[in-house]
Amino acid sequence: MTDLPKSLFSNPVWHALQTMHRGLAAFAEDACRYRADIAPFAALAAPSVVALQQMHSLLSPGESVWLFGEDYPHIPELSVTGTLECFQMVLAEEVTPVDPKMEIVQLSDANAGEMVALTALTFPGFFRNRTCEMGSYHGVRFGSELIAMGGERLMLDGYAEISGVCTHPSHRGQGLATSLIWQLVRNHRRSGLVSWLHVSCANDQAIELYLRMGFKVIRKVTLTQTRRNE
Repeated sequence: MTDLPKSLFSNPVWHALQTMHRGLAAFAEDACRYRADIAPFAALAAPSVVALQQMHSLLSPGESVWLFGEDYPHIPELSVTGTLECFQMVLAEEVTPVDPKMEIVQLSDANAGEMVALTALTFPGFFRNRTCEMGSYHGVRFGSELIAMGGERLMLDGYAEISGVCTHPSHRGQGLATSLIWQLVRNHRRSGLVSWLHVSCANDQAIELYLRMGFKVIRKVTLTQTRRNE
């Protein structure tokens, strides 16, 4: 069974920003974050008042970011505005990817505007103008319109997160998301990477799809949305 070691995946944003995604980050000594036009995620080396104060210095007034975990000390400069429970899932190495059933195209930063518009229909605010710099993205078109997409988000040594998978509401039920995920998995296998993902614990439809494809739940994690006060 393929695993997601807790030493990395209890704080994956920290490890991604310290290694594979270092060029996409803003840093303080014990805090770091993706730049605001890339992704709304930040991380601390460990939960402490000092680290939270350093993270405060990396945020603009009124800006919110998501942190992994929920046991953080309180400081008056920051407010907790929400939590999100997710499953971390991984695809076992014995699962064989399925060949695509439609034409899949490579996307780039030139397509950022239409990628943001498509993701805004399903998970607004998470996909930004430069999110596509986090990894490789692919899509399906109907005529000239981008109707489905998927790509990579958190990148750790040996592990590539599948994310940004969505389909336009008018084109659902055609297996587009499944084909895009298999495309990403094939790419990962060629590069010697393990495919993994996050999914909201409330998203029963997506969880059912991932289980059917062979993904396994490894653990439940809580993300905490934290806002810098004015």
